[in-house]
Amino acid sequence: MKNGPMATLDHLVIAAPTLDEGRWLAETLGVEPSPGGRHAGLGTHNALVSLGPDSYLELIARDPDAPAPERPRPFGLDTLDLTTGPRLIHWVARVDDLDHPDAIAMQRGENRWRLTVPADGHLPGGGVEPSLIAWETPRPSTSLPDQGLRLVELALVTPDPDALGDTLSGLGLADERVVVRDGDAVGLRATLERATPGGEKVRIEL
Repeated sequence: MKNGPMATLDHLVIAAPTLDEGRWLAETLGVEPSPGGRHAGLGTHNALVSLGPDSYLELIARDPDAPAPERPRPFGLDTLDLTTGPRLIHWVARVDDLDHPDAIAMQRGENRWRLTVPADGHLPGGGVEPSLIAWETPRPSTSLPDQGLRLVELALVTPDPDALGDTLSGLGLADERVVVRDGDAVGLRATLERATPGGEKVRIEL
């Protein structure tokens, strides 16, 4: 990778027991997710919501109609406890070049990219450290319908903010929306804003 700022927020990841249960997302955000598709060979499928031209939100679930994958599903979906319903679990940072031992080739329809997925499928840093993605085709954020939803802040909560800050600095993260917060346990909090037809702005917390 090149020196200087290298990474920026690409998308947020919300996991759901099923995509049907992901109707919660439309009710919470007040916008309708766009159909995504199946991830070839990984046993997952998704739906997407625009956060503007540079980022988006992904709703992902295990695909009940897909054959069992040969490796663990990404984002810890094989072991994640979703008994309480869909929730924000992770985020993905975009880079131009991705030379990483955990990077795998992925495909959904005509979309192709490389994504870092640990061999055991776990969430890096419990979800607060980003997975890295390098798009080989135009990224979804450039073509999703803009429904007026924007990310105001992604707070990465951790008992060791200095270590996480060092990790993000090492990636050359260049995104003011991403902040590190001190907390007793690892977690993520996203603040979104949606413009209404009347011009008002509604804050949404995930």
